[in-house]
Amino acid sequence: MAGKIAVEEHFLPHGLEELISGVGWSAEEWRRVIDRLQDVGRRLEEMDRHSIEVAVLSLGAVGIQDVVEPARAVELARRANDALAELVRAHPSRFAGLAALPLQDPAAAADELTRAVTELGLRGALVNGYSSVGDLDTAAYYDANRYLPFWERVEALGVPFYLHPRNPLPGQRRIYEGRSELLGPTWAFAVETGTHALRLITSGLFDRYPRLTLVLGHLGEFLPFALNRLEQRISHVPHVRLERPPTQVLRDNFFITTSGNNHTASLIGVLFELGADRLLFAADYPFEELRDGVEWFDAVPISEADRLKIGRTNAERLFRL
Repeated sequence: MAGKIAVEEHFLPHGLEELISGVGWSAEEWRRVIDRLQDVGRRLEEMDRHSIEVAVLSLGAVGIQDVVEPARAVELARRANDALAELVRAHPSRFAGLAALPLQDPAAAADELTRAVTELGLRGALVNGYSSVGDLDTAAYYDANRYLPFWERVEALGVPFYLHPRNPLPGQRRIYEGRSELLGPTWAFAVETGTHALRLITSGLFDRYPRLTLVLGHLGEFLPFALNRLEQRISHVPHVRLERPPTQVLRDNFFITTSGNNHTASLIGVLFELGADRLLFAADYPFEELRDGVEWFDAVPISEADRLKIGRTNAERLFRL
């Protein structure tokens, strides 16, 4: 398919290498990832080779989220967003950007999102899971009441918030002990991120702010395949009272991307559950190979009308491209 828009593609400004970390990579492989995060010319060549017209860029993981000092997180987020805006300005027909946010400080994060959208021209935010505050074993999850003013700002700005994975807290990895191969994108990312999204849903956040739009990658971090069971059981929990059932919140308030999950049966299942209007193409470059995502998506057996929606027009609408 020509003219694709890929919506979870990562970058790294020079001088901010401290902000990214990998799981399960050799030193040689990780050096290659860093090089590709920073090599704009190679990225554009790859995009041209695979008929990707626009890449929506965001800071590589873990990004700002494990900067334990809030003031430092604010400073680094501004630097990253300024660098991203400069890159987008240099290639306005090829790149759009999602802001990094210092959610260690909710008020500062709201202000930085406002600046990124209204002054820098970025199209929303991508945040790498919970934020570490004070130390790496203390998590701030975004269903806490102190984040309500932040979510009010997100809704008022009318931009999407992409909840991207990170590993669970170091102190909560007992189940992975001796099986480190299950950390990261193999398994733990999806469990951690899907659970965080469920915290937001069951907290009633989307009743309070019904126009919020969240994005989940990797075909939904398991949620499209698990929500029916959750909804059935949570209906018996007295203290959870939602205006809409979780499955409806997923259909109304979430977009799901294909990033790094090139599996046809799963895509078809998500199509049945959410419909083509809620799906977006992404390749997760350079943590995944651009070629793998593109060749799978261009050949996957879906209608051409759905391929066009997923590959382009949904992203145009969501990110106002």
